Amino acid sequence: MSPPKENVSLLFKLYCLAVMTLVAATYTVALRYTRTVETELYFSTTAVCIAEVIKLFLSVGILAKETGSLARLITSLKENVFGSPTELLKLSVPSLVYALQNNMAFVALSNLDVAVYQVTYQLKIPCTALCTVLMLNRTLSKLQWFSVFMLCGGVTLVQWKPAQATKVQVEQNPWLGFGAIAVAVLCSGFAGVYFEKVLKSSDTSLWVRNIQMYLSGIVVTLFSVYMSDGAQVLEKGFFYGYTYYVWFVIFLASVGGLYTSVVVKYTDNIMKGFSAAAAIVLSTVASVILFGLQITVTFSLGALLVCISIYLYGLPRQDTTKIQPSETKSSKERLATV
Repeated sequence: MSPPKENVSLLFKLYCLAVMTLVAATYTVALRYTRTVETELYFSTTAVCIAEVIKLFLSVGILAKETGSLARLITSLKENVFGSPTELLKLSVPSLVYALQNNMAFVALSNLDVAVYQVTYQLKIPCTALCTVLMLNRTLSKLQWFSVFMLCGGVTLVQWKPAQATKVQVEQNPWLGFGAIAVAVLCSGFAGVYFEKVLKSSDTSLWVRNIQMYLSGIVVTLFSVYMSDGAQVLEKGFFYGYTYYVWFVIFLASVGGLYTSVVVKYTDNIMKGFSAAAAIVLSTVASVILFGLQITVTFSLGALLVCISIYLYGLPRQDTTKIQPSETKSSKERLATV
């Protein structure tokens, strides 16, 4: 049975909203900068791996504060992490998917403008909606499905005549960028819902779950480094091309990953929707200033539709913090009612 949602103050929720918005907007802008301005391009696979290591250490530190003593921390790690291989294996699934998603983000932002990326990436909402219906045994209202189709229409307008960045001189492949976003969207939808199901189906600490996931994530990302850039990493070094800006991107990726977990547990869809819309606006403004983005009418209209659809999708309808029993309706029946 799912545990009740913990009561948290509105101030804490607003704090999460502000931090999540700033991190999301700053991360994409900073990542884009490091992939288009830096002369010695770093290996993105190593950056993803280091971010997983930092998230692991941060999670252990927060769990230590939560348990209150070193002895209880060690006991918790022995029981829930090292003594639970089945749980580790269970969390290796989102670890693998998130690793692929994070690597695809680097590919996408190497080939697409920040604003175009932010708007297009909101296709994760339809993907998440479908995974929510199929995996969490929930239903969506007609308004939510309407907002999903509106969002797809908005993204189509953005891609119809993409805005161009005049200050970016490096060679780019927009089709590769769009393909990377498509993969990242699918990964985001599945992994997010899978992790939510694991998180809300037991009373295990959020930070224990994070530790389980990040341990698997380190193994997966190290394997990715070996497979993608192994020879070049051996030749040039693991930290080749790293600058202060690259470390800043890694820091934002680490903080963003932790805040995603907090947001899943403590906030609601409306706050996540406002955060996504605000991040789009901030990223667009930053892209105009830093990269010379030339905004088109179709981009503006498409971005507006996306922001409206995000708001509509998050309007309250029912308590979605608990997973409904699977006996209520089959997946086919829920989809048939749409």
